[in-house]
Amino acid sequence: MIWVIVFICTLYTILIIFLTIGFYKVDEFIDKSELATTKFSVVIPFRNEAKNLPILLDSISKLNYPSKLVEFIFVDDDSSDDSVEIIKKMLPNVRMTFQLLKNKRTSNSPKKDAITTAISVAKNEWIVTTDADCFLPEKWLKTLDAFIQKNHPKMVVAPVNYQVKNNFLEQFQLLDFMSMQGTTIGSFGMNFPFLCNGANLAYRKNDFFKLNGFDGNDTMASGDDVFLFEKFIESDKKSVQYLKSKDAIVTTFPVKNWSDLINQRTRWAAKTSHFNSLKVKLIGLIVLLMNLFTIFCVFTGSLKLILISLGLKIIIDWFLLKKAMLFFNQKINFMKWYIPTCICHPFFSIYVIFLTLTSKYHWKGRKYKK
Repeated sequence: MIWVIVFICTLYTILIIFLTIGFYKVDEFIDKSELATTKFSVVIPFRNEAKNLPILLDSISKLNYPSKLVEFIFVDDDSSDDSVEIIKKMLPNVRMTFQLLKNKRTSNSPKKDAITTAISVAKNEWIVTTDADCFLPEKWLKTLDAFIQKNHPKMVVAPVNYQVKNNFLEQFQLLDFMSMQGTTIGSFGMNFPFLCNGANLAYRKNDFFKLNGFDGNDTMASGDDVFLFEKFIESDKKSVQYLKSKDAIVTTFPVKNWSDLINQRTRWAAKTSHFNSLKVKLIGLIVLLMNLFTIFCVFTGSLKLILISLGLKIIIDWFLLKKAMLFFNQKINFMKWYIPTCICHPFFSIYVIFLTLTSKYHWKGRKYKK
């Protein structure tokens, strides 16, 4: 048993060190361009987002980018609140071109359908997706344009941040999310990218069609980002690049209760078994085994094993997490939030995996199978 434990801990340690080195290797991008040239169609699906849309629309009104080079396409996925009315009321005051569409449902994935609906009428060469519960930095499109001009990618993965309050639920989500963001950046740095986030993702429209869009994974309700990302990676990995810039960070909000958090993470976890890459599945297995080992140590009642497992995880995870927190300008209270999160996280993760295997999840008022 001891050799199994040592083996798992060694693999996990190597993985985190690997990702931390990768984080360092991704240079922060500095916009040195003078003239914006890229034409963007920004796609924003929404369903019952009346509370969040004013924040998003206000940030759109403040974007520093030529209006002739961008259009915004909002796709209503059967909202029952005032979302549509809010958009109709506020968008005429925004200098950008916009369209407001109804979603055309053709699959088991409303969001993929919404994006496909938007792309079918998009006028511009670059598609950019974000979410209705986000807000955008002023230099967002300007920085993306400069990156595209310099590097000529086919897909750009960009950073997403959380705006949180000072309570355990939101700080727990922040630390969990920052570990994913750190992993995303680190994987690009080590030339093995395997994560992205649809709240800040851009790709060429022609390549979307060449790769047949979401065909092949439209039975999964989620995954509008990672499955398309996998297609781009398989087609031309070098053309998929990460934009590491503070001026390109899109910010969103954590959920407000544990039930919604469990549903959200169950939805995220449900798509992992559908990843094509065996290497990605192996990484997921290493993380799973480390979490199981930590829980095992707790239930053995051995204080020595508990201190070893938790102590190792706290120290190792900190290397990558600290880099991510600094990049996203997030403050961290090591004793108050980080250590309690490290203790709770293995139990939370295993519980989410259990639910993923045994039950359905809810999303936007709908129920889905795995």
